[in-house]
Amino acid sequence: MIRFSDIGARLRAYRLGKGLTPDALAEKLGISRAALYRAEKGEIRKIEMLTSIADELGVSLPSLMGVGVEYVSNAIAFFERMRQLEEGCQQIIGLFSPVSYLLTSDMYDEVLREVLAESIPDGMDPDGKSAEAALALIDILRARKEAFRLRRPLIVSLIASADLERFLLHGLIGSHDLPPEVVMERRLQARREAEYILEMLREQPIGIQIGIVREPVPATSFQIFRQADRSVLAISPFRLGEQPNIRVGVALITSAPEAMSLHEDIAARLWSESLKGDEAASYLESMIEKYAIAPNA
Repeated sequence: MIRFSDIGARLRAYRLGKGLTPDALAEKLGISRAALYRAEKGEIRKIEMLTSIADELGVSLPSLMGVGVEYVSNAIAFFERMRQLEEGCQQIIGLFSPVSYLLTSDMYDEVLREVLAESIPDGMDPDGKSAEAALALIDILRARKEAFRLRRPLIVSLIASADLERFLLHGLIGSHDLPPEVVMERRLQARREAEYILEMLREQPIGIQIGIVREPVPATSFQIFRQADRSVLAISPFRLGEQPNIRVGVALITSAPEAMSLHEDIAARLWSESLKGDEAASYLESMIEKYAIAPNA
């Protein structure tokens, strides 16, 4: 079943991914700003309009309509789609590296802004568009976190111990050529984030389940959104945190039964074999003592 509200949501996400304002896209399409606003609300009456929008945004008509697999080649568009999907979900199951962004501290956002900026290679952003895109992405991520904290859907967060280990050893960095004093501070920030997770493991807040996975995990992150009448799977090459990647990759979003079943099985197996509760807390505490920089170092 095609949901016109979902089409409108995708339209907005792809527009943001292209860095276009509503007025700019409306002008390119030869329609009014009000008409574009209605389209982004899902009030679309003609297939010709969808075709024009898809052509202008550089996406296929099936992707815009959500037929089959939706491919997303832009980090801004992908994380905006995640925000939209999280708005209507009852449970989130995710394997993201190094940790689920939704469960990070507010301080993480401030440092992440710097990390994304420094991850842009020298000479690769002469017009400043990459820096602007990084700021736009931060706004979307913060909106996701605010909505999550307000709605409080159930969340199951799978964390790979190998990712945590690298995170503690290297810190929250976007480049490996940072001054030693900056690296020191970023490693301290990584320690603070690990301690933030440790506190949640000890307190076990209602609706938040965290499992530390010690076995190898898939190279790509994935998230399952369980909604009242369907489940949606998002698979992502994009990465936040240590050595982020928000520039290159193709994510996909689908409700295809086979893809859903396979990833549900992976999530269930990883969860069943993961460390949880006090056992996970003890394990993470030992990791912090072993790999993290001491606060007074």
